[in-house]
Amino acid sequence: MAKKEENTDLKRPLRKDELPKAKLSIENFRKSTRLFQYLGKHKWKFVLGMIFLGLSAGVGLIFPMMAGKLLGYIGEKVKTPDKISKELSTIGLYLLILLLFQAMASFGRVYFFAQVTENILKAVRKDTFARIIQMPMSFFSKNQVAELSSRIATDINVISDAFTINIAELIRQSIVGIGGLILLIIKTDWVIAKWFLMIIPPLTIIAILFSRRIRKYSKTYQEKIAESNVIVGEAFTGITNVKTFTNEQYEINKYDSITDKVREFGLKYGVLRGTFFSFVMIFVFGSIFFILWQMLFALKVEESITPESFGTFLMLSLFVAGSLGGLPEQIASIQRALGATDRVFELIDGNIENIELLKENTPAAPSKGEIDFGNVSFNYPSRPDFTVLKNLNFTVNSGDTVALVGPSGSGKTTIASLILRFYDPVSGMITIDGVNTKTMSLTELRKKIALVPQDVILFAGTIRDNIAYGKPNATDAEISEAARQANALDFINSFPDKFGTLVGERGIQLSGGQRQRIAIARAVLKNPSILVLDEATSSLDSESERLVQEALDKLMVGRTSVVIAHRLATIRKADKIIVLQNGSVQESGTHAELIQNEEGLYHRLSKMQFELS
Repeated sequence: MAKKEENTDLKRPLRKDELPKAKLSIENFRKSTRLFQYLGKHKWKFVLGMIFLGLSAGVGLIFPMMAGKLLGYIGEKVKTPDKISKELSTIGLYLLILLLFQAMASFGRVYFFAQVTENILKAVRKDTFARIIQMPMSFFSKNQVAELSSRIATDINVISDAFTINIAELIRQSIVGIGGLILLIIKTDWVIAKWFLMIIPPLTIIAILFSRRIRKYSKTYQEKIAESNVIVGEAFTGITNVKTFTNEQYEINKYDSITDKVREFGLKYGVLRGTFFSFVMIFVFGSIFFILWQMLFALKVEESITPESFGTFLMLSLFVAGSLGGLPEQIASIQRALGATDRVFELIDGNIENIELLKENTPAAPSKGEIDFGNVSFNYPSRPDFTVLKNLNFTVNSGDTVALVGPSGSGKTTIASLILRFYDPVSGMITIDGVNTKTMSLTELRKKIALVPQDVILFAGTIRDNIAYGKPNATDAEISEAARQANALDFINSFPDKFGTLVGERGIQLSGGQRQRIAIARAVLKNPSILVLDEATSSLDSESERLVQEALDKLMVGRTSVVIAHRLATIRKADKIIVLQNGSVQESGTHAELIQNEEGLYHRLSKMQFELS
């Protein structure tokens, strides 16, 4: 399995060149062959692509041999001009035919590999997204959105490059490189081939090792620059705080410190690059000129080789050097693709919730909506040592409105998450209509429940799309009626595009109150038997709060409602108020009952809010 590299910049996904590389082992290759399961009926296209690849590589070996013969005529003095002209025309024709054949083979290879790749990637993208979106909430609490997006985008693009370019190029360059070396020994004179074999391969290895070190420095250099950009981004994003606390000099010093490190590393990077260029100039070009000098010496002074051998060696050596020089980059790309494949299949093989996807548009079965928490304890998987709820016991009768109040961190939102089965209790049992929620179909359970949160996030589509999210197959009449019940119809009709109005990313084009009413309309359309309101009016102005509260009051009629309340004035009419502290029930009752207990937590909280008001 590929070792996962840590992304130190949490604000961005990994770039392609930063992806972890996997070892070129049999086990990793075996894992990656799983991708071919997605080929299905397109396997014949892969076979054709490999045939065209073989033909293209074969031509890559024949072409320098023919071109070498052409160069051999430079020193020709024996044959007559007419004979030379005829032979040159024949060789030129053969070369033209080879080029046309090479072009067709290359097109066939690219075309069929593209067909294979796109069909594989379409299926992999669908599977990856489908698996991620079905993951439990605990998975999303441990993984960042940027990283998950990277796995769908960057990782799969790396796999795409491997299939369309890198694998084919690795095979082609290996055939041309190794085959060319063999032809150099067989088809050219040893007197010049020996110099190539003695000098070029060792220099190639040294250059590869040198370039790897430069790439490593380049990567670290980019990371340092990214760190400086993070400071810039945070300072500009939080400019209000910077100016409020007069911390301009503090931010300047922070940025100056990191740019000092960037400069120091950049200087070291520059020295390394300069050394590499000097190495290339002295040793690589020097070796080429030395071999050329040896060839000319053998041709013109010793006359130990023929002009044709000279030309053949020259062309073969160029093709071999080019192919061998390109192998390291192809191998590195394939290593990244193996690592990306491993990362993608980690997601595809992950544990998902038991969701019945085909039932998403069917209405929920009738339900009374009675909720019972029996001795429930819970801690989040990421914080196993901190108990959030402790032996919690309470009942919400069918059709009743129960409010959960208490200081921050007392477990109110956690209770809502447990009702929706975003998480399961560590111990105890939650039942709905007397049935343990763990034994219920997760799809059926969540169809019975609608959530209206404090921070409503809308999708970047139209108002119609966002309301219809509560019932994707709803008619326009149903959507309009849901908006009316949510006190949203008037402001929607005030827009020129009415229900076709685009809400912008996360609903940014709408006010907080308007977003809340869209969320309520969505809940109305879902027609749930249980309603969970998580401080749905706490961040609104008075007028927006009035309109939203009116809509909520209409929505709660005839439904079991669990209201998480911050403003206690909004829950005075609740059938029961449960007061929580440190994950336990401190007291419960109606507003009239609880307010009488002057020693109780509810009384103290009410008094504090009244005094603050």
